[in-house]
Amino acid sequence: MPWSQQLTIQMGNSYAGQLKTTRFEEVLHNSIEASLRSNNLVPRPIFSQLYLEAEQQLSSLEAGNRADNEEEEEEEEEEEGSESSSPPVSYQVKPPPEGCCTTDGFCQAGKDLRLVSISNEHIEVPSGFLLVGAKSPNLPDHLLVCAVDKRFLPDDNGRNALLGFSGNCVGCGKKGFCYFTEFSNHINLKLTTQPKKQKHLKYYLVRNAQGALTKGSVICWKGAEFRGRQSSTSTCSSTLFQLPESSGLSGSTSSEPLPPANPSAPAGTQQTAAAVDHIPSTAAFSSAVYNGKESPKQQLMKNNLSALTRPSVLGTLTNSGPPKKRHKGWSPESPSSTETWNLQLNPQASNRIKNDGGSLSSLPHSALVGPASSPMVGSGEPVSVPDNLLKICKAKPVIFKGHGNFPYLCGNINDVIVSPLLYTCYRNSQSLSRAYEQYGASTIQPISEEMQLLLTVYYLVQLAADQVPLIEDLEQIFMRSWRESHLSEIRQYQQAVPQAFPQLPSPITPVTSAQLPWLAGLAASSCNDSVHIIECSYSLAEGLSEMFKLLIEGKLIKTNYVVIICASRNRAIDSCIVITGKYQARVLSESMLSPSDYQKEVNYQLVTGKVETLGSFFSTLCPEGDIDLLLEKFYQENQGHISSSLSASVNKPTAVNGAGTAVCTSYEIERHQIRPFQLAVAQKLLSHICSIADSSTQNLDLGSFEKIDFLICVPPSEVTYQQTLFHLWHSGILLELGLEKEHLTKQRVEQYVMKLDAEAQIKFKIFLQNSMQNPHTLFVLIHDHAHWDLMSAMHSLYPQTELSSGLVDRLLNCREVKEAPNIVTLHVTSFPYALQTQHTHISPYNEIHWPSSYSNGVDLYHENKKYFGLSEFIESTLSGHSIPLLRYDSSFEAMVMALGKRFPRLHSAVIRTFVLIQHYSAAMMAVCGLSQMKNYTSVETLEITQNLINSSRQCPSGHGLMVVLRIPCIPLAAVAYERLYNVRERLALEDNFEIILGNPNSGITIGKHFVEQLKIWQKIEDVDWRPQTYLELEGLPCILIFSGMDPQGESLPRSLRYCDLRLINSSSLVRTSLEQELGLAAYFVSSELHTEKAVVNDVLESDPEKLSSTDNEDEEIVTEGSTSEKRSPMKRERSRSHDSASSSLSSKASTFCTESSPPQVLSNSTEETTNNYERQKQKVDKGAQTTVSKHLPPVTEQLDMKQNIKSTQVSITSSSSPPFSSSSSSSAPAHNSFILQTSQCSMTKASKQPPIVFLPKLVYDIITSTDSSGLPKSSSLLPYHSVMWASSFRPLMSKMMTCTEQSLYYRQWTVPKPIHMDYNNRSEGRMDTFHPRRLLLSGPPQVCKKNKIGKTGAYLQFLSILSRMLIRLTEVDVYDEEEININIKEEESDQYYHQPGDMWPDLESFKKMPFDYTIHDPKYEDASLICSKLQTTNSEDKSKSRRQEDMYTCRQTTRMRLSKYAAYNTYHHCEQCHQYMGFNPRYQIYESTLHAFAFSYSMLGEEIQLHFIIPKSKEHHFVFSQPGRQLESMRLPLVTDKSEDYIKSPTFTPTTGRHEHGLFNLYHAMDGASHLHVLVVKEYEMAIYKKYWPNHIMLVLPSIFNSAGVGAAHFLIKELSYHNLELERNRQEELGIKPQDIWPFIVISDDSCVMWNAVEVDCSGDRKSDYTWTERNVSLKQILQHIEATPNVTHYALIGMRKWSSKTNSAEIKEPFSCCHVHDFIMLNVDLTQNVQYNQNRFTCDDVDFNLRVHSAGLLICRFNHFNVMKKQIAVGGQRSFHIKSKVSDTPVSISPAQYICAPDSKHTFLAAPAQLLLEKYLQYHSHRFFPLSLKNYSHPVLSVDCYLNLGPQIAVCYVSSRPHSLNISSSGLTFSGLLLYLCDSFVVASFLKKFHFLKGATLCVICQDRNSLRQTVVRLELEDEWQFRLRDEFQTANAKEDRPLFFLTGRHI
Repeated sequence: MPWSQQLTIQMGNSYAGQLKTTRFEEVLHNSIEASLRSNNLVPRPIFSQLYLEAEQQLSSLEAGNRADNEEEEEEEEEEEGSESSSPPVSYQVKPPPEGCCTTDGFCQAGKDLRLVSISNEHIEVPSGFLLVGAKSPNLPDHLLVCAVDKRFLPDDNGRNALLGFSGNCVGCGKKGFCYFTEFSNHINLKLTTQPKKQKHLKYYLVRNAQGALTKGSVICWKGAEFRGRQSSTSTCSSTLFQLPESSGLSGSTSSEPLPPANPSAPAGTQQTAAAVDHIPSTAAFSSAVYNGKESPKQQLMKNNLSALTRPSVLGTLTNSGPPKKRHKGWSPESPSSTETWNLQLNPQASNRIKNDGGSLSSLPHSALVGPASSPMVGSGEPVSVPDNLLKICKAKPVIFKGHGNFPYLCGNINDVIVSPLLYTCYRNSQSLSRAYEQYGASTIQPISEEMQLLLTVYYLVQLAADQVPLIEDLEQIFMRSWRESHLSEIRQYQQAVPQAFPQLPSPITPVTSAQLPWLAGLAASSCNDSVHIIECSYSLAEGLSEMFKLLIEGKLIKTNYVVIICASRNRAIDSCIVITGKYQARVLSESMLSPSDYQKEVNYQLVTGKVETLGSFFSTLCPEGDIDLLLEKFYQENQGHISSSLSASVNKPTAVNGAGTAVCTSYEIERHQIRPFQLAVAQKLLSHICSIADSSTQNLDLGSFEKIDFLICVPPSEVTYQQTLFHLWHSGILLELGLEKEHLTKQRVEQYVMKLDAEAQIKFKIFLQNSMQNPHTLFVLIHDHAHWDLMSAMHSLYPQTELSSGLVDRLLNCREVKEAPNIVTLHVTSFPYALQTQHTHISPYNEIHWPSSYSNGVDLYHENKKYFGLSEFIESTLSGHSIPLLRYDSSFEAMVMALGKRFPRLHSAVIRTFVLIQHYSAAMMAVCGLSQMKNYTSVETLEITQNLINSSRQCPSGHGLMVVLRIPCIPLAAVAYERLYNVRERLALEDNFEIILGNPNSGITIGKHFVEQLKIWQKIEDVDWRPQTYLELEGLPCILIFSGMDPQGESLPRSLRYCDLRLINSSSLVRTSLEQELGLAAYFVSSELHTEKAVVNDVLESDPEKLSSTDNEDEEIVTEGSTSEKRSPMKRERSRSHDSASSSLSSKASTFCTESSPPQVLSNSTEETTNNYERQKQKVDKGAQTTVSKHLPPVTEQLDMKQNIKSTQVSITSSSSPPFSSSSSSSAPAHNSFILQTSQCSMTKASKQPPIVFLPKLVYDIITSTDSSGLPKSSSLLPYHSVMWASSFRPLMSKMMTCTEQSLYYRQWTVPKPIHMDYNNRSEGRMDTFHPRRLLLSGPPQVCKKNKIGKTGAYLQFLSILSRMLIRLTEVDVYDEEEININIKEEESDQYYHQPGDMWPDLESFKKMPFDYTIHDPKYEDASLICSKLQTTNSEDKSKSRRQEDMYTCRQTTRMRLSKYAAYNTYHHCEQCHQYMGFNPRYQIYESTLHAFAFSYSMLGEEIQLHFIIPKSKEHHFVFSQPGRQLESMRLPLVTDKSEDYIKSPTFTPTTGRHEHGLFNLYHAMDGASHLHVLVVKEYEMAIYKKYWPNHIMLVLPSIFNSAGVGAAHFLIKELSYHNLELERNRQEELGIKPQDIWPFIVISDDSCVMWNAVEVDCSGDRKSDYTWTERNVSLKQILQHIEATPNVTHYALIGMRKWSSKTNSAEIKEPFSCCHVHDFIMLNVDLTQNVQYNQNRFTCDDVDFNLRVHSAGLLICRFNHFNVMKKQIAVGGQRSFHIKSKVSDTPVSISPAQYICAPDSKHTFLAAPAQLLLEKYLQYHSHRFFPLSLKNYSHPVLSVDCYLNLGPQIAVCYVSSRPHSLNISSSGLTFSGLLLYLCDSFVVASFLKKFHFLKGATLCVICQDRNSLRQTVVRLELEDEWQFRLRDEFQTANAKEDRPLFFLTGRHI
């Protein structure tokens, strides 16, 4: 840029500045230096540097001055750039002296200068010199160590460096280099540009704690920070932060002119060897972890965390950002505002660094605890941490590094903790969300650093004294702020595609760095010094030093947070935040411990005796003396009689309740039953399994499995293991699946449950072996409690963790499981979030969520149990409810906080545990009469203890309550157990309640006395029985100390009343941890309102999806009040009743002994005790009569509640009942009659309402606080400790999200850390990473599994119905009907023509057999009987016919198991028949050809053209012409051919509407034999059949037959086959084969033939007539080969077999062969039947019609009675595919058969159906209108000429053929009641008809194609001679003229 122009720009501003004299010398130096080095540019004006802010000029000059020198650009990008006020100067390196070393990294003397090589060597550094690191362009990964005079180096502000250079070589020791050019030659920098110290001297070098030389902070050369960081106060500034990658810098190419990065920004963020920059992700303020030890490149990058994503320069930039506030002339439209428009984040970069950084969280946590306290390596002057800081401050301050540089810490660094988490949060919020990139949102700037810090201050200011900052809160604040400030831009991008250079709106006035400290101080001024702001001028070091000074002086006692800001005008801000509040610092520091380190720390404090000081402190609290002394004294005084009253009801259950019964009847053992919920879930699981099987991916072949096997994997908890065994045993599933026999042993059940411990691998190996050995068994691998161990097997680096760590990954994700086609994995959990990440194995389509019980207010599952979970617990804390179920104990919290300050070195878990033990001990003592101890416990603990001790007294049988005391740390749990056990013994309460230590690694141990009680209650007689699950403790009064870091799926009994979670690890704030702790209390409660609980709850009415609690230990009796005061859940205020220091505790104070006293008659002597809550309730329920009566034993008179309840005065009423005596004889008030029958059993009451839960205050606040949508804050926490958020810029979750939407949210916004087993499940060239056979079932946590409402029962039910479905898949419904008309005996029926054991018919004998005209096939039960002269005239009345639609649905079927010889539909996929089905890789599915095949047929008078679709694999069955590949014929074998593996007869299967369900897969039926199978399909169905059966030959009928019936298909099959026979005879005759030797048979098979059976007859009896027979399933191949081998087989025209029936008797098979009708599966001799045709017009009974024609032609029909075919019931397709509907209207209207015909020329509604179909259906149902005399007149049948038509079951017909020489029955003795002439041909003549005799009044029906033919037929047959016709007796089918209706003419016999 010309000097004059630049000067004009600079001096033209109205800047009324003063000359900055302090900078004058520096600026003069710079100007002189620039002029000396520049030979083509005038030096920069000095005064402009002093008047204007340097940021604007240096960067604009830089952009204009940098030339296209690629190498320099690359260097500057990597090295963050250096000052350059001149263009690059060409530079020639002076040649080195001969013989000297020229190796990079070595000096010319050959000495190594690389930092990595000499870091541990001693280096002499002269006084006044500093060691610095130089960068060589040839060694980008190394620093060269140099000694430089510090006078020639800049200060921290980049100033006051003298011109020139003075340095020494540390390698060879050469000194006195006065020119940097000379020095750079000596150390072999080999530069191609002018050497500059600013460019190549980059870092200070410092010694770490181990004395090793390491890279320190960046040398802050003047101007570098200005180029590196534009003014961050601008919303348009170019500080768009690029996240680092593991490989170093990224994000830009070297072809663009780039502004340099910032060398001074986050200086010193790298680590010393002793300081690991890593914090576990479980912290309250540490929800995500990214940083750790880096490679040198990473370390370099960490010093460039603010490195810009380089913008494209859009022309010459005159200014790089807005000037200061005084500059009025700058506008957003100026070129500088466009500088960052094209900035684009690299999303992959951000992902990679997150994943890479996340990998560091797998480092051993032991390396993080002590060393993590060490400071992060910083820059500049070190800051000394004062000695005795912890002792003075009573807490370790936690320093959160913020922006910019962080100084070194030295001295007592163990007393501070430094965390990078806030820095990470700031960095992440600088990255734009990928969600906005799609809108081109690269122009939207991130939130500025100043605004980030200011928002952080605002956040800290509004935190209460007992609140701890949450990183999620801060992220959401940043997100909202960013969104709001850029709302218009975001909307702009959402509404329209952005232009190339969009016009930015005016930016919001930014916060400048100068304004920041003032604004921060202003914000903090209102918080009573809770937040203290320290502003420093030069570096954070001075601020930290001041902070430490204030701490030591005690001036920060009220301060929880110190914000240190270093903001100067000429560079970016540095900041950090120090947590000095004792409570907050303790919580945050403890949150940085991993679970294993947490246990170690506690164990260490217990083992080393550090807790003894705590114990001695407790002993000083009690003025009466040590508690142990009091206990001993009490024990001595009361030994022998104290337990008599307490244990009276326990030892002698003689108490009598109001009804007079002496035994509690509430202990009922519910029998196993399936709940509606479970069935619904099981069916959803089954549906998903079927979806996997139905998909085209072939991932699961259900059809190939015969049975189910399974293995349930559970966490290594002995109780959970036994609990699962218990459920499995009682479910009966093992017997149901056929896996075990009747006599089941526990050892056998254990084979199906695997505990994930050290022995799991053996059991799992057996499981895998079984799966490999049984490919036809489907193995279901159930992973219960699936969120428990998700540790990656590869990253299981914790040597201190259990052996089971990473076991799930090793076993369930092993290659064998993934690849096994017969293993389905089902993950079951209540907390699925960790399995719903970006890398999950589980498809979102394979997730099954527990169904909602309500939908739009409708109860979907009529379930009498309703779920009470987290949302319902939260709901109970809202005002308008009864006493809340979710509470915290403020007095306990206050004491813990006080002790935490007193004992800062003790872990808070230790303090909390000891305080709670003390409270329980004091409460037990107070209840036992030591009333002075009530002051040393809290009201909550006293309530729990009181109700526990008194619970067994209220029940005649001694049933009591369970109290769960959750102590995660196992050593602390052991201490608590031992202490409480001793106190109980001293108080002689050992028979009153049990104390149980629940350790996940061991079973349950309880006293013998309580075991005996349980055996009595549960009616167990086994002497050795011991409870093994917590469920078996139902009714036992006990404290269960529940230990283990996480619950592992243990279920708790219904008698659970209190869930004390005050000791859970409140610093581990992840959603899964919190919800599974609260899941212990989740409950299924009865949905009916019990009579003893008449509490009306407004939530129950207003929000039916939420169950409210009616939980106040029956203290309240509230009648229904006004409903007008109901409030919506959104508007309800939080009730104060959950705080023990507020109003509700008055209630609690008065309930110490409430459980022992039932409601009594209100009298003047009793006082009402009503707490504030109840008054509030009275206000809400106006008009309600709220009456509370509480009777307290005298011992409570002495209770002094002053210390615990300061806000409430409680009236405690005296009662006449003695202490701890039974008061069950008291009566209920008359006016409260609705509670007369209240049970006194505490367990009964407990089982009808959810437990009460006590939480730590911190957790309580998180759980009960909700966002604007009502979503609990806990739901928006990080879901799991081994996952992390993919981005800070993520949308908020919503309360309205369904489970599926939550899953999709987590799948998009969470990624697994490297320690997570899914971490490596990333796409590697694949479309997806989901495992196809893996499912996830998520359901609510609950304890009431005794009712088996839970997930265990659901998945066991799933196994049951899956097994049934597999059996169902291997079973079919086959028709099972007896033959009909068997009572119509033939005269010669006693004669047998063959022996029962004959294999084939004897031709001569068979010719003598008479033809049985009677139809015996049960499917023709509705058909007309065919009469012959042989039959007896006494036929049964068949009037009870079925309706048309019943013909198929009402037929009798039976279920049969498919044999290995069955025919299958398209759903069958097995490996054996893949090739048969067309899945052979040799042939592509589409490789088939279409061939035309034409032949002429005289009867049709035209040529018939058919089409064959022939797959390539089947072409060998056909003959093609050689030149043109025209289809010539289908190959036929010879009669003499014999082969075991070949079926000679081609099989034709006509089909319609059954492309999926037709049984066309004959591979197994044919037993693999070669055969020719042709599907005969209609033209319009060709494509769909070809799709489903790509490897089958298709014969496509002409389009004119699209609406034809089965007769047309049979007709064309037969005619085609005969034509083909002729062609084959001609073809093979040329080969010398006689025509009669060609095989003439074809098989015509129905598409529903599924299996075939053969009867084996044993005639080995003494007499010839004696025989036995058995039926077995055989292959179709065996049957066909047997029939084909029949002697003289070509003399038979039709061969068939019986239809299978289970009711077949010996008489039916005594004659092995019959001459009768054959159906369904026939072998047809096309040669003999050449002149006998099927009727191509027929829809029904065409086979009967054809059989009669064949027989009348004198041909033989043989039925093999020893063979039968089973027909499957198929509900679709076939005859039912024909629907008769109106042709006029498309609306489906039911049309009765009576409307199928009409008078000619009438206005009757025409029907869209073939005329023939209408005719056949009409005659079937209404033929009595034509033949009234024939109705039920079986001895006078209707004479039917040349055809058989079904006239219905009430009319008999007699068939005669008019053909010459045909075989007809002798009609001499028969008189007919009617004559049916159907489409008569020329063979029917008048003389033929005159041979028959008719009854007077008999009717005639003539049917012809048209009216003209009708008249001609009447004349030709001289019908008018004997028959009388009337004009009105003419009819037609209800068809339009174009549909060619059939015409009828009826007449009466004269």
